[in-house]
Amino acid sequence: MNYQLGLIGYPIKHSLSPWIHRNFLDQSRLKGTYELVEIHPNHSFPKRLNHLKEIGIDGFNVTIPYKEKIIDFLDKLDNNAKIMSAVNTVHNRNGEWIGYNTDGTGYVRSLINKFPHLETEKKKKRILLIGAGGAARGIYYSLMSFGFSSIDIANRTLQSAENIATLKLDHVETNVITLEKAETDINDYDIIIQTTSVGMKPNINQSIIDISTVKKDCIISDIVYQPIKTKFLTEAEKVGASIHFGHTMLLYQAQSAFEIWTTKKVKLNNLERKLERKLKGE
Repeated sequence: MNYQLGLIGYPIKHSLSPWIHRNFLDQSRLKGTYELVEIHPNHSFPKRLNHLKEIGIDGFNVTIPYKEKIIDFLDKLDNNAKIMSAVNTVHNRNGEWIGYNTDGTGYVRSLINKFPHLETEKKKKRILLIGAGGAARGIYYSLMSFGFSSIDIANRTLQSAENIATLKLDHVETNVITLEKAETDINDYDIIIQTTSVGMKPNINQSIIDISTVKKDCIISDIVYQPIKTKFLTEAEKVGASIHFGHTMLLYQAQSAFEIWTTKKVKLNNLERKLERKLKGE
């Protein structure tokens, strides 16, 4: 089989998805292509999608600004995509387009891979999730599904955080708090996950909250990956916390999508380091 895969979104010219999935295809010894399908918002979205159907594309990823818009053009949604009301992966299964969301599951995979002890200690850990956008929504639900049971959400706008908290499963305790409260109580948390765009290039000197008083064994995670080591992570490292880089989430969400399309579970091996070098322009 010769897989036809791709990514739709705008702008996506600098996306690393083709590089990642071509590595996956090579490793799996599968034939195929992964192409960028950039769709300008002023162009006909239905017409471009119809073309993808006509050529029989096997699967594609979806990024901004189409993660919600794509839903109207799909035949089915998996449970994650329904809950998220957003799709980042589409699979053509026997002519039916099925939507999935691998953002949150990819994040949790990357976290557990870096810190495998969390597998057995998840019920003991108290998590602070900073931000209340689409990424936070997916990560919150996936953390709960994995078995974490204490997840607070801090955000500038409490209503947005409260909307995410409505997803709460029965085994989970969640408090919605302000960023100021999060900063005051920062020492209470074992894992802190930064999901906003604060600190992203070009605003690399910004950090969402002060974390100078975190626990020494705290895990600090930032989903921003440009720069790879944000100010938030640099500050975490200075106080002896363990850090988790955002670019690893890219790989694991892609791994999940590749499994959906091909049923092949690829190993990442040294791809994390290769991607890090690529992002640094080495």
